[in-house]
Parts: sequence; structure tokens; C-alpha cells
Amino acid sequence: MNSKDSHDIPPDHPRYESLKLRAKVVDAYKSGVLADSGLIAYGRGEAFDYLLGEETSSVAKKAIETAAATLLLAENPVISVNGNTAALVPEKVVELASTLDAKIEINLFYRTPERVQAIKKVLNDAGAAEVLGDEDDPKHITGLESPRSRVSREGIYRADVVLVPLEDGDRAQALVSNGKKVVTVDLNPLSRTAKTATVTIVDNLVRVMPQLIQEVKRLQLMGTSTLQDIVDGFDNQQNLQDSLKLMLESLS
Repeated sequence: MNSKDSHDIPPDHPRYESLKLRAKVVDAYKSGVLADSGLIAYGRGEAFDYLLGEETSSVAKKAIETAAATLLLAENPVISVNGNTAALVPEKVVELASTLDAKIEINLFYRTPERVQAIKKVLNDAGAAEVLGDEDDPKHITGLESPRSRVSREGIYRADVVLVPLEDGDRAQALVSNGKKVVTVDLNPLSRTAKTATVTIVDNLVRVMPQLIQEVKRLQLMGTSTLQDIVDGFDNQQNLQDSLKLMLESLS
């Protein structure tokens, strides 16, 4: 489907929502926000979403609750944004950051100054007052050789909890190795990112973000001990096993 057709999808089409999202990522690629590999990553995730019935499972809802509690317990939470996240949910990123009083930081594997500025504009247009990640004097996360090692001094470098939707495995591992808790959204429960993260939400990012914002707002009314009990009662490896079981059951 050409991007010019993105507004011509009939609402009664059985794949209406899916086609709208596909058009979004194509438009983001054409505008320079998304790298070509981001299109591949999106398609791979969509295949896993079919196995979930394109619905948020009870397993994912528990992970969303734990993610919200983890972010609320953080002293310096940061939301890391790549091209796919900027293409799909920029307004929700800004809303979540505002709700948490968290920082937003751009971090890219296929990094160019043009892409950084394109993503920054998308986030600014969505209402972000401050977007980190384009500084001239960055710090670097140890254990990474790629451009993704580059982080902001006031953002991910100081963060204790990082929300990294649609992350790649080596960076998730590096963040954890550097003492940070990682919350991720990954439709593939078998990925390195999913297995490495502190909390993995196995669900589609476009469904997760509104629910995560809602959970943060709900749990903001709870005490620290309640939040800690939620975190302590969560086992990410069991969460991944349960998510995989749901997918396998859908095949049978």
C-alpha cells in the first residue's frame, strides 16, 4: 500500500487498524524517521501479534502493571525512543513521560544527524518540551561498540530504570550490565531483549502505551510498599514462558 493511500483505507476493512499502522511506518520511513531495517522489524513483530490474536493478554496486563510499578519506584526514569516508537506512538511517549516526570531520549542504531533531528521534531510536535539524545558531548554505555552506546549525561547515563520499547538485544544486555533496570515491549518472547529485560511486556506497543499510562495513573495513588510488592511478585522468566504458551496454544 502506498503512503498516499493511508487515508483511503475503508473503516470496514477487516484489517483496517493493521493497515493504518503499516501506512504509518511506511510514511515514517519515507520521511526519514525510520530506517529500512525498522520496516523489517515491524513486519516480524506483526507476525508474532497474530499469534496473540492481536489482543492484550492477561499475562501482558500483569507485566504492564509491574512495568508501571517499576517506573514509579524509579528515581530517574527515562524513556528511550527509536524510529519505530517515534513512528507509532509519539503522543503516548510524551504523555507517559509527563505522567512519570521522566526524560525522553533518542537512541538509534542506524544513527545519522538527519534521523535524530527528524525524530526530535516528531516528538516536539507531539508536545515534548525537552528531548535528549542530540548532545555534542555524550557519555557512552560500556559493553557496546555501536552508535547505541552513546547516551545523554542527563538521561540514560543517570537513569536507574529505562523503558526501551522495541529494543535490540545487545543494548538491553549492556544497560542491565551497567546496573539499570530495563522495561521493554517486545512481541517476541524468545528474543535476547525479552530474556534480558527486567520486565518484558509481550504485546503490541500501540496497545501497551495507553494501558501503561492508565496503570501509572492508577498506581500513583498507591504507597511505595504496595508498588514494591507488585515488583517482587513478578517473575519475568515465568512471564515469558506464559506468553510463549499462549502463542503455542493459538497454533493448536
